[in-house]
Amino acid sequence: MSMLPLYILEILRKRTDEQHTLNQKDVIDRLRIDYGLVVERKAVRTNMERLVEMGYPIQFTETEREGNTIWSNFWYKSEFSDAELRLMIDSLLFSNHIPHASRQKLVKKIEGLTSEHFKSYVKHIATLPDTGESNKQIFYNIAFLDEAISKKKKVAFQYLDMDIDKKLYPKLNDEGKPKTYVVSPYQMAARDGKYYLICNHDGYDEISNYRIDRICEAEVLDERIRPFKELPEACGYDFDLGKYMKEHINMYASGHVVVRFKIVRRLIADIVDVFGKDVVFEQDLGDYVIVRATVTELAMIHFAKFLSPDVVILEPQRMVDEMKDWAKQVKKVYG
Repeated sequence: MSMLPLYILEILRKRTDEQHTLNQKDVIDRLRIDYGLVVERKAVRTNMERLVEMGYPIQFTETEREGNTIWSNFWYKSEFSDAELRLMIDSLLFSNHIPHASRQKLVKKIEGLTSEHFKSYVKHIATLPDTGESNKQIFYNIAFLDEAISKKKKVAFQYLDMDIDKKLYPKLNDEGKPKTYVVSPYQMAARDGKYYLICNHDGYDEISNYRIDRICEAEVLDERIRPFKELPEACGYDFDLGKYMKEHINMYASGHVVVRFKIVRRLIADIVDVFGKDVVFEQDLGDYVIVRATVTELAMIHFAKFLSPDVVILEPQRMVDEMKDWAKQVKKVYG
């Protein structure tokens, strides 16, 4: 009977929530059905009191009856609310960087964090199918890189790319062998359903971003990282992830620049979503708005192409010229 408190705790954790409670008779019945134990009501009450005294989140109703305090309507208060669990599951289901089978396993683990009644709320959600070859090492990579970042050590790895057979293969060097990348890792970040390693490649002064699900054959080196503040882009400052993410939309890694561009008015909210609240709306032209933002050049070019003609770059001139050349090429291709 020494296991009785744990059995009671497990019954409450699995079978109750705020909308589904059990009284002492229900707990006695579950002990008999689930564990083959015949227990008296007094033993259940005594062990309930012990669990509450030990700090377990067991909720109940107290009722005064003929000079006695009656406990009823027991339920286990999970650390996570149903809304929080649904949010975590939604994030998993629509994450492109996590292999399909791993998503399914993680969803089941999250469901196990609360009562059996929670599953009925998520059974209608369809899991996205596998869309291509996945690198099964992603969870190992995340833990591995986290350790390297904490220890400020460089890492070496191979990097995968997809061919027309939809399978991943290591990128090759000039000799036709898998290329080894040696980088100073600074941070990991998620963007558009993918995980990226933000780092500096040996021999270069720029920041690079690598998909973590495309990294393989990784190893930590004894060599210390190149401090971020030593990079020209850092201007002597330590790495600021929030600032970096605002300037590197779509995780394009290139030098940042101040860009002025014109947008149609309906894009104002989207611009704030993409560039953050630090974006400046310089001039209101009625149907159009002039915007100023600090962003990487490649990212801004991609953004302007994607939303053309609703986004028009005004400055700097070299980016305007690049967009003009692109427009001419598109016109030539489509006649």
